Amino acid sequence: MSLDIVILAAGQGTRMRSALPKVLHPVAGKAMLGHVIDTARKLEPKSIHVVIGHGAETVRERLAAEDLNFVLQAEQLGTGHAVAQALPQLSAERVLILYGDVPLIEVETLQRLLDKVREDQLALLTVELEDPTGYGRIVRDAGGVVKAIVEHKDATAEQRTIREGNTGILAVPGKRLTDWLGRLSNDNAQGEYYLTDVIAMAVADGLVVATENPHDAMEVQGANDRIQLAELERHYQKRAARRLMAQGVTLLDPARFDLRGEATVGRDVLIDVNVILEGKVVIEDGVQIGPNCVIKDSILRRGAVVKANSHLEGAELGAGADCGPFARLRPGAVLGANAHVGNFVELKNAVMGEGAKAGHLAYLGDAEIGARTNIGAGTITCNYDGANKFRTVMGEDVFIGSNSALVAPVTLGDGATTGAGSIITQDVPANTLAVGRAKQRNIEGWKRPVKIKN
Repeated sequence: MSLDIVILAAGQGTRMRSALPKVLHPVAGKAMLGHVIDTARKLEPKSIHVVIGHGAETVRERLAAEDLNFVLQAEQLGTGHAVAQALPQLSAERVLILYGDVPLIEVETLQRLLDKVREDQLALLTVELEDPTGYGRIVRDAGGVVKAIVEHKDATAEQRTIREGNTGILAVPGKRLTDWLGRLSNDNAQGEYYLTDVIAMAVADGLVVATENPHDAMEVQGANDRIQLAELERHYQKRAARRLMAQGVTLLDPARFDLRGEATVGRDVLIDVNVILEGKVVIEDGVQIGPNCVIKDSILRRGAVVKANSHLEGAELGAGADCGPFARLRPGAVLGANAHVGNFVELKNAVMGEGAKAGHLAYLGDAEIGARTNIGAGTITCNYDGANKFRTVMGEDVFIGSNSALVAPVTLGDGATTGAGSIITQDVPANTLAVGRAKQRNIEGWKRPVKIKN
């Protein structure tokens, strides 16, 4: 059966106390609405419609995509009114209603819900709560059949004792929706058109209201303030940590690990505390990551080691390579197999060949570094003239003395050596020593200046 999805994302979120629209506040580095959209896509619907209101242009700009249709709800008159804005563009056999501030909902849960939709049956996602305050209550008859949903503010004292709450997530036969939305009334405590009133209408029309429950109540938790946002963040991270551990990762403290993107992991991976993975990260078998590291959009090949306090972005570590502690690998940085960069070494758009080393205190930008080349402390590639970038090329088995400045464009042949403190401005042939520094002079009888007394 074909499927249209409507995501309600028009709310202001006043309790966030923020200029940012509520649905754009991030969980795990991604807007809450972004999580919902990604989940919706996995259901392979015919169309996805996002109903926007407060901050509409900002939401549209941040999340615009070819497969999304943004629908404006100029006045926020309730959830029923919000869905009605998308109604003219709905044509599928089933319609699923989601919420832009409920980011943890799982694809499997929604699929179970959709599987219950028939021409004479709609499906409602409900949840059992210890404290259902604020939730609409699921009213059932003596036989357990759903009869209606009563909003918390409209519920009687007896109805408020019901612990089964409405999540708002609803899947309905598409051909019924136009009729139901057209019959909604705003005669209630809030003066709004409640989507939940559709349930009573469906019952009156002889339809069955099937229910489904999430495996985890946090799947349907929304975020109305920053406290709830933080709770969603922690739960997301807890869930992510469990999934990684199930795939063969050792997290020394799962409570001190953050995944803000997608991680593909191998077996026997070890991750220490306070590690953040962002974007798309690939971690192969036997990799070890030390504490306090940030790794973004990078690939760590088999047996690579990232030592404490290192920052990698757009980088690749070859098999057995290691970096850090306190290393920074910027986009385009590649370490070949068994290559090494140590503390306070920064690479940008630089490739180090197999077994090459830069032990400490170096900047290597726009460089190609051959196998087994050794780069001394204090070395920099002078790759920028204020307007353009230039490359430095070092062959295999090159030895760069400490405190050398390599002024690009420059090429050093295989086996070349530079003397410590040299400024290299010309190509160095293979197996040649280059010394580019002033001749030392010792001045006898020189006296140090003394402080002048007042």
